[in-house]
Amino acid sequence: MSSQPAGPEMFLGIDKESQTFFMFGKKSPLTVLRKLTCATGQAQGDKLREGDKRTPEGVYFVEEKVPGKLDFELYGNHAFSLNFPNPVDRLKGKTGHGIWIHGRGKQLLAQDTRGCVALTADDIKNLDGQIPSGTPVIIAKKLTWTKDTTPDATAQHLSERVRQWASDWQNKRERFFDYFQAEKFSKTEGVAFNQFKSHKQGIFARQPWIHVMVDNVRVLQGPDYWVTTFDQYYRTQDLVSAVGKRFYWQKEKDGAWRIVGGEYTDAAPATLETRYLTSKRAEVDKLLKGWLESWLAADIEKYMAYYADDATNGRQQNAQAIRTFKQALWTSKTPVRIAAERVEVAIHKQGLKVSFQQIYEDSSGHSDTGPKTLVIAPKGDGWVILNETWGKS
Repeated sequence: MSSQPAGPEMFLGIDKESQTFFMFGKKSPLTVLRKLTCATGQAQGDKLREGDKRTPEGVYFVEEKVPGKLDFELYGNHAFSLNFPNPVDRLKGKTGHGIWIHGRGKQLLAQDTRGCVALTADDIKNLDGQIPSGTPVIIAKKLTWTKDTTPDATAQHLSERVRQWASDWQNKRERFFDYFQAEKFSKTEGVAFNQFKSHKQGIFARQPWIHVMVDNVRVLQGPDYWVTTFDQYYRTQDLVSAVGKRFYWQKEKDGAWRIVGGEYTDAAPATLETRYLTSKRAEVDKLLKGWLESWLAADIEKYMAYYADDATNGRQQNAQAIRTFKQALWTSKTPVRIAAERVEVAIHKQGLKVSFQQIYEDSSGHSDTGPKTLVIAPKGDGWVILNETWGKS
């Protein structure tokens, strides 16, 4: 393991050879926050099948704190389940379930579990509340790490590949499907890739726009695969979803890294919505700036380029009506000052709602100030105005 900056902020490591449990923090460089004695499976090697008493080796994630009363002698008072088998494990035909990190009420002996990772009852009690759902866990025969913080080339590439995948999804590009290893993805997802592709293409055809934001991308190295974790905010006119995701990547013979499986996790919708709106603010500011400048210049062609064909503005019920009205108005009264203050941006079913205080003056000496609201919809890499409402103060 390295101290590369794309890694998670905190993760656990299990060294089976030395029977040691580590908690790592990314403090630039990687720092050992805790080092505890642990016990792993009674049999040597990577777990292959149910009941072989081996502890699996690879990248895993804490799923949940195991509910209910536990057998104290075997499990102590606390246990945390792991996502074994992960998608790559399933591709390899590995079987089994119920791999936990748990306590031990009796004496802790080396290599004394049926495949789980055991700590003393006191140690697991002290960790309670510190290893939330989604915490990465790297289990290896031998764990080594470096304090070198140089960015890892593969980690950087996969982090960027996640962002490119999101962009190609958002832009409905055919190459979106090239990120997946079709045969392996079909096996881990339990659905034929052609069916998955047909479903996505149907969404591409039905939806006028798709927005996909990925954030907090982290990368972990496994034995013969890598894992990326990230938060995803997805929007269409019909659906909004906020989820956490994991992609498992393997390198193909052509040198390309492709997705062989994925997993969903929980995310905080309100937090992701806020991050999404923050990410869109620069685009909204760009639209407002250009729209106001073209209005001030009374440039009808540039001004109308900011409106959808079916845009509405009070009594004007389409873009042509808005054009006719503005052209007639500007013949006798040209704008001399237009400003938007206290701009606020919110989610709207059709895109975004942009609210602000508008200040207006024209060449006749007329001036007014009041609230203006624009409903804007995505179009290509930008936005167009669908509806404009105005009210004098």
